[in-house]
Amino acid sequence: MTVTELVSYESALAEYDPVMGLEVHVELGTKTKMFCGCSTELGAAPNSQTCPTCLGMPGSLPVVNAIGVESAIKIGLALNCEIAEWCRFARKNYFYPDMPKNFQTSQYDEPIAFNGYLDVQLEDGEIFRVEIERAHMEEDTGKSTHVGGATGRIHGASHSLLDYNRAGIPLIEIVTKPIEGAGERAPEVAKAYVAELRELIKALGVSEARMEMGQMRCDVNLSLRPHGREKFGTRSETKNVNSLRSVERAARFEIQRHAAVLGSGGTIVQETRHFHEEDGSTTSGRVKEEAEDYRYFPEPDLVPVAPPREWVEELRGTLPELPRLRRNRLREEWGVSEHDMQSILNAGALDLIVATADAGAPADQARKWWMGELARNANESGRALDQLPITPEQVARVTALVASGDLNDKLARQVIEGVLAGEGDPDTVVEKRGLKVVSDEGALGTAVDEAIAGNAAVADKIRGGKVAAVGALVGAVMKATRGQADAARVKELILEKLGVTEG
Repeated sequence: MTVTELVSYESALAEYDPVMGLEVHVELGTKTKMFCGCSTELGAAPNSQTCPTCLGMPGSLPVVNAIGVESAIKIGLALNCEIAEWCRFARKNYFYPDMPKNFQTSQYDEPIAFNGYLDVQLEDGEIFRVEIERAHMEEDTGKSTHVGGATGRIHGASHSLLDYNRAGIPLIEIVTKPIEGAGERAPEVAKAYVAELRELIKALGVSEARMEMGQMRCDVNLSLRPHGREKFGTRSETKNVNSLRSVERAARFEIQRHAAVLGSGGTIVQETRHFHEEDGSTTSGRVKEEAEDYRYFPEPDLVPVAPPREWVEELRGTLPELPRLRRNRLREEWGVSEHDMQSILNAGALDLIVATADAGAPADQARKWWMGELARNANESGRALDQLPITPEQVARVTALVASGDLNDKLARQVIEGVLAGEGDPDTVVEKRGLKVVSDEGALGTAVDEAIAGNAAVADKIRGGKVAAVGALVGAVMKATRGQADAARVKELILEKLGVTEG
């Protein structure tokens, strides 16, 4: 049944409890693919990073990527999972043009990590525990580009292009247990979980987890059940959602859509759905297969994986501080509010601020520049903060130049502008643009004398006790020095020359 109008979110929650399941695919940052030695570097010419193994040629044999296994164990440990003492790969059989072998090497009933949890912090500080069913190893598919249609999808396209460079790249799929009890906050929980998972993956160093580049993507499974009923409803699966905001929107839309279908007497079809960024809606994809439809069976060409317990415990000892605990520690050290820390996280600035402080800048100055001038530039240029052509070390150098008196804030902004424009490091930009603060007392004194002489009426007001009027003379000096004077020192000189004491 087609539903063109959604019920309100409030109406949906008045009738039903949402139940979610989130499946997150993480593309590992290994140098080679999961079962062959082909490069995983981005940007290569189509089909130039392939071999008989990842193309599924007869007689080719896979070999497991040891770093891929290590990364999977690290992820499992960080998610409080049990690590299997013995597990194996399976063939997931299906035909699709971007799957060159016509099966995907994955794990089915014997994942490497299982039965874990991740505590996530919501915006008001509430902690919500998301239980993890499993984290298993598999390989990515190739990439299909559909040409000739209006939407970029296969429907309406005249032909499709296939690039198998991505086929075989290591993936970890992390599957939650059913997420119940979130109620009206279900979309927020979904977003917070994926955000926390992304930070965890990045902290482990196993992937850059850039959602916009497909290195991390989420399938949002959602069903509704009437209040008081235990049995789950029929679920839909919104595939390959690739931003935190979109995860939240997809969950919210599906709650409203399911409620509309059920409320009108219809039934939910178990299917995959496409998410549309432009309006936050989803549309039908294909009827969803059950596991048995994939005809899983053990991969005969790969030996089981049996990680020694000593190795697992060794890897446990290498885990970094968990992101949530690290955030809370930094928030206390910096003396910022929950709201300010959330703003830092939303801007993607946390690691940049930490790196800038590690490079010698006071933390408050590092926050000031990344959340101010640099965040503004990122917004205007449509880039993420960490994509700006400036490093934490360079920002730290700018703060040092300000602290030493060589720059004031206005000049520092010009230095940052020059670095972003590719004019060199901060010292080079200062030299090329001649941006150092005028600190010569003689030159400043001359500029002050000229300002007083040119604004006699203002000077008389100041002598008469209206010290607030000094701002006009300071402004005149700053204009004369092209903003390269120390405003505080200029004010002191003006008051000295007029024989006035402030206070």
